Amino acid sequence: MIVLGIESTAHTFGVGIVDDKGKILADQRIQHRPKEGGIRPRDAAQMMSEHGAEIVKRALEEAKITMNDVDAIAFAIGPGLGPCLRTGAIVARFLAKKYNKPLVGVNHCIAHIEVGKLVQNLKDPLVVYLSGANTQIIALANGRYRIFGETLDIGLGNLLDSWGRAVGIPFPAGPKIEELARNDKKFIPLPYTVKGSDLAFSGLYTAAKRAAEKNRIEDVAYSLQEVAFSMVAEVAERALAHTEKKEVLLVGGVAANRRLQEIIKTMAEDHDASFHVVPMKYAADNGVMIAWTGLLMFKAGNTTPIDAPVNPKFRTDQVDVLWI
Repeated sequence: MIVLGIESTAHTFGVGIVDDKGKILADQRIQHRPKEGGIRPRDAAQMMSEHGAEIVKRALEEAKITMNDVDAIAFAIGPGLGPCLRTGAIVARFLAKKYNKPLVGVNHCIAHIEVGKLVQNLKDPLVVYLSGANTQIIALANGRYRIFGETLDIGLGNLLDSWGRAVGIPFPAGPKIEELARNDKKFIPLPYTVKGSDLAFSGLYTAAKRAAEKNRIEDVAYSLQEVAFSMVAEVAERALAHTEKKEVLLVGGVAANRRLQEIIKTMAEDHDASFHVVPMKYAADNGVMIAWTGLLMFKAGNTTPIDAPVNPKFRTDQVDVLWI
């Protein structure tokens, strides 16, 4: 069985192709990079509409197959930016209609989990999912991926990008902030906001923005990372103690941060759990994760009507995980 997957939730239009052995046959993607400021959904969607067909063609060429060899089309149905989601859905619907293929709408967050499990060969991890818009601590329980803690306002990636934009660092700001944070070890006190099993970053953003006006940017970058990552670790540790999982998986675009990996690894090992991080290639948004999750869903009997609307607010815990 072969499934083609389309990712289009934010700045990336990705097309992945996988088979039911877990082999990745193709991984093609293009990213919208604004010259200044953050992602403008309509601009990103325009880029996707202009280059989508080309990325699909490149993926088929990489996989050395034609659409006749594809058994199903998977696409990110949500959550994400409305204009971007709709653009990817249009491409997926066109392919499904033209080539008479079944359609599978995939939850973007769950796709991050499943591709991480695939490439790290994991069975039942506690998942620390950190991206631009999402910050969630997730574990499988009673047939669904349950959220054991999440942000109450902005995602960790948005915190880093917003602060970076405020101090003149271009998008995406995370890698540059990580680089700056390695250059200094002077800690500046910043708000630490954990509320039970949830956390909030907006106060931290405001305080870090003000701190950058009076302190060296390296010091603020270091302090911002230490506080934000420690907040995530506290919530994750609480969930790990509750669920007693033996694997911890770090996924999402922010997972590439080395300091974050150190903190979560230490937390996991303190509870006798093995630590795993999705490879950088699959930490960012990509079509492979949509294709693989779509394949799992399709094999379990999940299909999506061709006229099904996208869902920009589709939550991780709204999906019945029938494939496990």
